[in-house]
Amino acid sequence: MTQMPFRIEVRGYPQGMAPMWQGKRNEDHHQDGGRLSAHRRAESQQLSGPGPDPQVEHDAPDTPTAMGKKSWWAVLKRTVAEFKDDELADRAAALTYFGVLALFPALLVLVSMLGIVSESATQSVLDNIKKMTPGSARDVITNAVEQLQGQSGTGSVLAIAGLLLALWSASGYVAAFIRTSNAVYDIPEGRPVWKVLPVRLALTLVLMILACVSALIVVFTGGLARQLGTALGIGDTALTVWSIAKWPVLVVLVTSMIALLYWASPNAKGRGFKWITPGSFLALVIWMIASAGFALYVANFGSYNKTYGTLAGVIIFLVWLWMTNLAILLGLEFDAELSRERAIIGGLPEDEEPYVEPRDTRKWTDEERAEMGDV
Repeated sequence: MTQMPFRIEVRGYPQGMAPMWQGKRNEDHHQDGGRLSAHRRAESQQLSGPGPDPQVEHDAPDTPTAMGKKSWWAVLKRTVAEFKDDELADRAAALTYFGVLALFPALLVLVSMLGIVSESATQSVLDNIKKMTPGSARDVITNAVEQLQGQSGTGSVLAIAGLLLALWSASGYVAAFIRTSNAVYDIPEGRPVWKVLPVRLALTLVLMILACVSALIVVFTGGLARQLGTALGIGDTALTVWSIAKWPVLVVLVTSMIALLYWASPNAKGRGFKWITPGSFLALVIWMIASAGFALYVANFGSYNKTYGTLAGVIIFLVWLWMTNLAILLGLEFDAELSRERAIIGGLPEDEEPYVEPRDTRKWTDEERAEMGDV
């Protein structure tokens, strides 16, 4: 006689007879809008370490577009408040200093690379620099490029030497940005030196390559567009179209560079790299508006020449570079507060830190571990 396997199927509960644990879960969900109870959160955090626990990540919205208007308003208010609390205006000044140290070696690499191709390529870059930079600031950059161009006899040798020099010099800017990004995310640096240094140099190299690609797009694609137009029988129409379309392409490239800086710098895992983030797009828009406004002010209302004399061009350039870093840091703060708001929606208390999972905690001191809840 064949015995059938014993099986119990539970298809549901009679009305009003749901298990006690299910009723308790629904009660907690109703009372705090879906947020975890403190007891469950504490237990989960002990298992998952510092940062939001898996349940918070599960309950948090997948995309910023899933957040409500109140959440976006909260993000904006906290961004403004944290921008002041994190002293980002002062940090932007420090980044400006490192940016100046990195700028001219980077220009040396660019001039050397373009010099290998043709001298007219460098002139094309200069023409576009004059369109993008305000007032006397363009003179500082163009004079440096022209001097480097005159000294770039053997382009390949200078390119190699300049690349090594620029890589190390520009990495100072990235190192300062790493420290600033950790302050913005309210999380200590936990990565060892042997882990941070390769990230610092690799990020610097990638950003320099993308900057060169952006310059080459401006220089060379116009000729390619003309050749394509001739082949298709549309003449200079292709060149006209590209002269307009190249700027959105450059916007995407620059935004991606900022997003890469936002993603790789902090000791925070985040949710993976995205080519364009709300913060990087915001930074670019603010930078463009601020640059246009500053150029208008310098041209019509500024008195830099009277105040600084022959140093006016340098001062204008430094102020513009400082405004550029302000815009970049504002976008970084905005992305950080988006991450915080996402965790809050998922159930994390507003004042709990860290609100993102750290990449590494090996360098944390005992005091930092206690502060971050890694005990």
